[in-house]
Amino acid sequence: MAMPKTKKETIVAVQEVGKEEELNIETITSGELTWVNIEQPTKGETEYLAQNYSFNQLDLEDCLSRRQRPKIDEYEDYLFVVLHFPKWHKDVQIVRPSQIGMFIGRKYVVTVHAGELTPLVRLFEACRDNDAVRKRNMNKGSVFLAYRIIDLLVDYCFPMMDKILGQMEDVEDKVFDEIAEAAVDVAVLRRDIIAQRRIIWPLRTVVSELETKLQKFTTRDMSPLFGDMLDHLNKIWDTLDECKEVIEVYKDSDFILSTEYINRIVRILTVLATIMLPFMVVSSLYGMNIHLPGGLTSGTYESLGLLLLFMALIAGGMLYFFRRKRWI
Repeated sequence: MAMPKTKKETIVAVQEVGKEEELNIETITSGELTWVNIEQPTKGETEYLAQNYSFNQLDLEDCLSRRQRPKIDEYEDYLFVVLHFPKWHKDVQIVRPSQIGMFIGRKYVVTVHAGELTPLVRLFEACRDNDAVRKRNMNKGSVFLAYRIIDLLVDYCFPMMDKILGQMEDVEDKVFDEIAEAAVDVAVLRRDIIAQRRIIWPLRTVVSELETKLQKFTTRDMSPLFGDMLDHLNKIWDTLDECKEVIEVYKDSDFILSTEYINRIVRILTVLATIMLPFMVVSSLYGMNIHLPGGLTSGTYESLGLLLLFMALIAGGMLYFFRRKRWI
């Protein structure tokens, strides 16, 4: 058996402008299996793969697209798999999908990604630098290595679930606290839950089909391992589903409690306005530039009656208009 080899390709591509470009391709070889890892792929790396492997050109183009949907493309001598995993971006405080493309053959695994998925980056570095880790992950064949990569990325989702559950407890305290305003926190948490549900749902579908399609590249029975990984995905989905239902309850509760809180304030202000209404009527009447009985300059009761009648007509017209509009 050949000794494990690790190298970073110093392949040079000649561009049209006449400059040379070093491709970002790293490979690890252990026994008969080779792992090719490409971070932040460009057209140069896909051209290298096209020259050295019999990959479909459309699959190579999909590796450069960051909006490709999760899928499995099956060919006679390899599988092309596109998967999305959630990645927390601290700068914008939101979860976004990070894509990985995998070419899985009998004697090779090619991973193409943006370098954002920490477990994948650490696994490749560990296999490159540690003989024991390399043998444990690569000497069982390409299917087992593909399983290990996907399983680590699935387990990478659990800390995010713990973070969401912790935020749910904080939001619960704010929702049922009359002073705190929880609307923004509830909206942000709903956004995170929706984003992760959008990522996990197609991932479950792809992983459930992957074990059957990969079986032709190995003689090992991989069903227990893939079944365990699918159980983890189902657990993540159940957690997100439960969080979605709870956050909807929190949203409705926050709206109801906020409305009730506002109603209490409006009720108090209405009582104060009602108490002040007689003072406003008297002051407004005797503040007019008209001589009225009881004022500093005595007037006639006819002028007071006409004034009150005019006000009553305006008020009656408004009540009639409100009634026609069915506002009261």
